[in-house]
Amino acid sequence: MTAASAAPAVRPGSAGAAEPGAYRADIAFTTADFARIAAFAHREYGLHLQESKKDLVYSRLVKRLRKTGCPDFATYCDRLEGEDGAAERVELISALTTNVTHFFREEHHFTLLSDMILRPQSDRLRAGQRLRIWSAGCSAGQEPYSIAATVLDLLPEAARMNVRILATDIDPAILARARAAHYPAEEAKGVPDRLRGLMFDRPAAAAAPMSVQARIRDLVHFAELNLMADWPVHGPFDAIFCRNVAIYFDKPTQARLWQRFAALLAPGGLLCIGHSERLSGPATALLDSVGITAYRRNAHPPGGAARPAPPVPSIP
Repeated sequence: MTAASAAPAVRPGSAGAAEPGAYRADIAFTTADFARIAAFAHREYGLHLQESKKDLVYSRLVKRLRKTGCPDFATYCDRLEGEDGAAERVELISALTTNVTHFFREEHHFTLLSDMILRPQSDRLRAGQRLRIWSAGCSAGQEPYSIAATVLDLLPEAARMNVRILATDIDPAILARARAAHYPAEEAKGVPDRLRGLMFDRPAAAAAPMSVQARIRDLVHFAELNLMADWPVHGPFDAIFCRNVAIYFDKPTQARLWQRFAALLAPGGLLCIGHSERLSGPATALLDSVGITAYRRNAHPPGGAARPAPPVPSIP
């Protein structure tokens, strides 16, 4: 999921959009049907589906009804909510989200990672100190691989150090692509020229897919994770990237997410969020702005006394 993002609105009648009058003659999609799906998506995945997205939700999910043989949306919802609905829930989240990202997106965040976390800690890291970074909502892997390249650019010996990058996403299909680490040559254009040789193996032909080098891949561990569930991670993290994911949650869900991230950051740790996202809720007392949509975990919030972050629920 981003970064998976909730699918963008499509105007009825535009290219690729379903005509409301036409599709409802095929399979009815009532207000109650939409409300049930929206409630399920919010409860399970934190997605905030507004009424204005009703036509789009229909156009995405009616394909799943035909694929599964469900005669109507009520039957489809029963399947989603049933004990045997796990596989279809994966299809639902894939249908309702769009994975749009590229290498070194919002490059200033990687500069901050280098200048505020990696350079100041380089001597201690070489002496054995741990480094932990989390890419939450990693999509097809461009973000965590960009993080790994940033690390290796400053610390070429990172493979022999206590350095780990966790990359999570809710969508197992997109994680499979991330693990494969093959990308169209067009997608490599976002990588700074000086890092291309570090990032990719030399392609067999000019138009051949670009393969991420093993030394980059080896720093990254991919795992499936729903950000709305308990997290089987304990931190502390030196940096967390969660960009262009929370914008599709409602405000209370966003505030809880920022608070949970703050709880897992080491003092001085870096949180990078999407360009359209804003920090809110209790986390604002724990995180200081250090750049465009970038925040640093403070040790002593306003008031002078050190204030620990609230505990984070986790899976044993």
